[in-house]
Amino acid sequence: MKRILASLLATVGGLAALLGFKSHDPSISLASGNSTLPSATLPADTASVTPATSAASGSASTSAPASASSSASKASSSSGTAKPTKHTYLGSAIQTRYGVVQVRVTVNSGKITDVSFAQLTAFDPRSQQINSYAGPTLLQETLSAQSAQISAVSGASYTSEGYVESLQSALDKAGLR
Repeated sequence: MKRILASLLATVGGLAALLGFKSHDPSISLASGNSTLPSATLPADTASVTPATSAASGSASTSAPASASSSASKASSSSGTAKPTKHTYLGSAIQTRYGVVQVRVTVNSGKITDVSFAQLTAFDPRSQQINSYAGPTLLQETLSAQSAQISAVSGASYTSEGYVESLQSALDKAGLR
């Protein structure tokens, strides 16, 4: 009888511990629409114009219309002084095995000055945990490399592949390689 009682108490205690276990910190959640997504910006001393950081949402948006881009470049060329041209481009939304990855890139005079996620969805806690370290790493590598020729993050191959594909589509729109 003592063994049954001890066994029952151990089972109830184990079940209570299991139900109280938190598998991840909800403050690092990167699920679409739940928090601000990671972004990276070049320091002000390396960029001729300080780009605005973007607080991206999970919804897809479009890049600046071609007419606005062309009128901005016409205005800078007609003023007589060469002003840097700053444009933001939205990459394609890439569906990966674990969610959608979409990148937003700001280019200033042919240099990547800001890069952020427009979408970085993760539907399970493990994917959210992976994205919490892979996202900032991919963004910093992009600023360092100034291209889509970056290394994948170990343990985040799907996120890395989707990121590079979306990044390359944004750079293609910007006319960069």
